[in-house]
Amino acid sequence: MTTVDDTEFLMRAAKIAARGLYTTDPNPRVGCILTKDGNVVGEGWHELAGGPHAERIALSQAGEAAFGATAYVTLEPCNFEGRTGACTEALIEAKVARVVCSGIDPTPEVAGKGIASLREAGIKVDVGIVDDTITELNAGFFSRLTRGRPFVRSKIAVSLDGRTALANGESQWITGDLARVDVHRWRARSSAILTSVSTVLADDPSLDARLEAPAPPIKQPLIVVLDSDLRTPTSANVVMKGGEVSIFTTDEDSPAASALRKQEVSIEQVGRSRGCDLEEVFSRLSQLQINEVWVEAGAILNGALIRQGLIDELIVYIAPQIFGDTARGMFVIDELFSLEQSVSFEFKDVRRVGDDLRIIASPSNVSGPQLDTL
Repeated sequence: MTTVDDTEFLMRAAKIAARGLYTTDPNPRVGCILTKDGNVVGEGWHELAGGPHAERIALSQAGEAAFGATAYVTLEPCNFEGRTGACTEALIEAKVARVVCSGIDPTPEVAGKGIASLREAGIKVDVGIVDDTITELNAGFFSRLTRGRPFVRSKIAVSLDGRTALANGESQWITGDLARVDVHRWRARSSAILTSVSTVLADDPSLDARLEAPAPPIKQPLIVVLDSDLRTPTSANVVMKGGEVSIFTTDEDSPAASALRKQEVSIEQVGRSRGCDLEEVFSRLSQLQINEVWVEAGAILNGALIRQGLIDELIVYIAPQIFGDTARGMFVIDELFSLEQSVSFEFKDVRRVGDDLRIIASPSNVSGPQLDTL
């Protein structure tokens, strides 16, 4: 049975887990708090894949005070020998009295086995304090392991009348400085940034993550370009920046592919039709252990993603400007003949960012990944 104190300590563990927001991929963001007699005796968070897990860091900090303590962990402790050893063994050896965690780790090697190991050792385990903060920390991790695809967010900057660019293509900059700072934070937490070759040719973006000083550590996201005909220039910023780049195409054996590979760009074939198979793209990204995808693209790709139900969240920045009806829209979709045909969204968050508004919305008819509990 959990208490109000349990919830408070678990929320504190979630806050600590967020310190690994930009660095833990492909592992989940996990925090751990050890308490005894209502006092915190140790805390830790997972920072890097291959590095110590949150539980082991907290136990090391607590030392002998871990005996008889309660461990609050934002995800089920692992019970298999990876690069750092099983956290269940460490908790058992430290003789903690109780473990409180939010839910089951969907990793096949864990998936309830960690909780079972703790209970078999006589440790009391309470599971099921689920909060949006905890779930959203690892939405991509849960999505990859339960749905076989990453969690997909699409960012769109628009005018007050919903236009992404003037008719001549001019779009820099619609939103203000603070909105662009916010975008870089979202980029930094993402495993991959997805765009289309049309955006590469039109805007030549860099698509790297640049945080304001003092900047925390960042693991730069993979840049993914959908380019069925391999029109991406070898001189494009996404190529020349020197980061990890994958181009998904329908012909991986063309001369253009050879030139791009010389620039250390990965070329992968997804589908054999005129366009890249989007479901195959996300399935492949899941295989590459990509948890969260951040989309920065135009109306054609965003329209295709909407039509196929592949967007989990829209992040829309609205600037206080009017562009008029000749300017470009947000989505290219087939004509609708009734309101019932529209895609419905739920507003999850609406706030002001500088002079602009930021809306986070999720499709109401697309179910997202869930944190399973016992």
